[in-house]
Amino acid sequence: MTSSSGFGFRDHLGSLTGISFAFIVFIVVSLLSMVPARTAQGSEETSGEAARVMALETLWNQAEVEKDIRALSQLIPDTFTYVDIDGSLRTKSEFLESVKSGTEKPSEIRNESMVAHAYGNTVVVTSVYREKGTASGKHYSRKGRFTDTWIKVDSGWQCVASQSTLIEK
Repeated sequence: MTSSSGFGFRDHLGSLTGISFAFIVFIVVSLLSMVPARTAQGSEETSGEAARVMALETLWNQAEVEKDIRALSQLIPDTFTYVDIDGSLRTKSEFLESVKSGTEKPSEIRNESMVAHAYGNTVVVTSVYREKGTASGKHYSRKGRFTDTWIKVDSGWQCVASQSTLIEK
């Protein structure tokens, strides 16, 4: 099917294919050029979420020193799992009871070298902590390391698992 000008349907189709190919290349290049901008934006959001969780870690320490069971209870879900410095496993209720009625009475808990890594709706925090207080009337001072796993639930964060290990002085 050729017209009198020599420009037939196939010639027209060929030029459309050339235009389509150029258009597809343009779209792909445009999309690829947006990837770094999106990644940068995502890392800003990630660092913001990690910073929020690190602030919650500090609140956790204050709540533990003040024996504020209500505040601690809001930071951990019913399925919370805690591995203590002696390797024992505690549930949420056992952990809260140990803070409320345990023989240890911390006067200070502070975190050092805290690092948080965000993975979607999960943030994993690792840190060294120093704790001072009394246990059965005797002064203690300890240094340890912990790993906490936080999950974003609705609009807030909850620590679903915590593990603590003593570091020799």
